[in-house]
Amino acid sequence: STPITCLSAAELDEFIGGEAESADGDGDMSELTEAGITDMEEGSREFVEACQVNAPDLMLNVGTVNVARDMDVLRALLGDEKLTYLGASYGTHIGAHYAEQFPDRVRALVLDGAVDPTLDQLDLSVAQATGFETALRAFVEDCLTRADCPLGGSGDSVEDGVAALDEFLASTAGDPLTNSVDDREINRTRTELGVLAALYSESWWDRVREGLDDAMNDRDGTVLLQLGDELYSRGDIQEYENSTAALIAVNCSDSPSPRGVEAYVEAAEDAGEESPIFGPSLAWGALPCAFWPEEAVYDGGPLDAPGAPPIMVVGTTRDSATPYAWAEALAGALESGFLVTRDGDGHTGYRMGDVCVDRMVDAYLIDLEVPQDGMACA
Repeated sequence: STPITCLSAAELDEFIGGEAESADGDGDMSELTEAGITDMEEGSREFVEACQVNAPDLMLNVGTVNVARDMDVLRALLGDEKLTYLGASYGTHIGAHYAEQFPDRVRALVLDGAVDPTLDQLDLSVAQATGFETALRAFVEDCLTRADCPLGGSGDSVEDGVAALDEFLASTAGDPLTNSVDDREINRTRTELGVLAALYSESWWDRVREGLDDAMNDRDGTVLLQLGDELYSRGDIQEYENSTAALIAVNCSDSPSPRGVEAYVEAAEDAGEESPIFGPSLAWGALPCAFWPEEAVYDGGPLDAPGAPPIMVVGTTRDSATPYAWAEALAGALESGFLVTRDGDGHTGYRMGDVCVDRMVDAYLIDLEVPQDGMACA
């Protein structure tokens, strides 16, 4: 009802798609020059300053503690004595906070694709790199089995395919791809975003292969640009949804983050070891939180929701955005948590093609059936 908006569409284009100077000129964000680090710092400061101008009060009140309270108001208005809830990805954080604050008002909570509430935003970003690396290798492995794979053939290893992708991405830093949609430059950053889309769902793998084929053979980055736009909710050539502003505002409000830029430099290097292609950019993506107003930061403890009825946590083994280890951690932290495992690819587990998981979730939500051993579909 009151969406938070910080930057204009044109400013968001630069914030999301801008490219900082790297040491070797290949766009590797684990090795930025001093000028590149300054660019990252300035862009993040400008984002926070824009929030302070356009949403000075709202930006301090969109943390998940408040969102959970709002959800309890909605429960009461609907006339439900207790809450039945399915939350995916960040929605798991809302559900866990709700159970922490209102354990006696929980009927059934499904937390699918869990966020680990014990990690600060920078640690979350670095840990997320492991999930994206696992998902990338799954995508490349599948690609190499197909005749139209631009990353190699059936005789190549996953390492060969990843190396081919890395070499191609490096080439776009100095030689941007062509674009038939608008006048944006398809540099390495925007090319990476298009590939990143593949890691959220197997349903995008065909389009990403098509985009890579166009880009690697014809230097046409249009499909990859469009995929990146969809990932960041850029509905048309002039407007974005406010998901980027909301995500950053919530994340920076939910937990403390390092205030010195050097911590992000080190984190980008560490993330690059776990996920050389996507890890560094994920670490740098947390930088706006370094400049978030101190009073907006929530410094809470672990979420264990004592007294709540059984809470289902769903984890996918090769989840890109929320690594499986986070589901294990949340299920273990919640006093009444139990884990349902989906062995598969893509982000989240329910309605992602595993009939066993779907039946388990439905039976729990409808009839409060809890698996006897706390594990299912592994």
